[in-house]
Amino acid sequence: QVRLVESGGGLVQPGGSLRLSCAASGSIFSIGTMGWYRQAPGKQRELVADITGAGVTKRAVSVRGRFTISRDNAKNTVYLQMNSLKPEDTAVYYCYAKLDSRDSWGQGTQVTVSS
Repeated sequence: QVRLVESGGGLVQPGGSLRLSCAASGSIFSIGTMGWYRQAPGKQRELVADITGAGVTKRAVSVRGRFTISRDNAKNTVYLQMNSLKPEDTAVYYCYAKLDSRDSWGQGTQVTVSS
């Protein structure tokens, strides 16, 4: 069974840092773009950042200069390093990947930024 497994969410104070990880497992022939979306209560899911297999990245304006996305193709894993976190970053963060040309999603991990 192909799936995405996320880890690294939690509670952090404003200005703090967290690192999210997402590993693809199962019988996978190819992995395309991988990325992170988030959904805050009462809001639509939005792209945070993504990265192609070649390493080309894209980030939402709201996280530029604070969040960095990277991937380890040997481990089928994508990371999101989040620094200088703000209360408005509070959301459920979902891993996304194009696995064998199909859109796949993780189960989501809660990130809460609060003092």
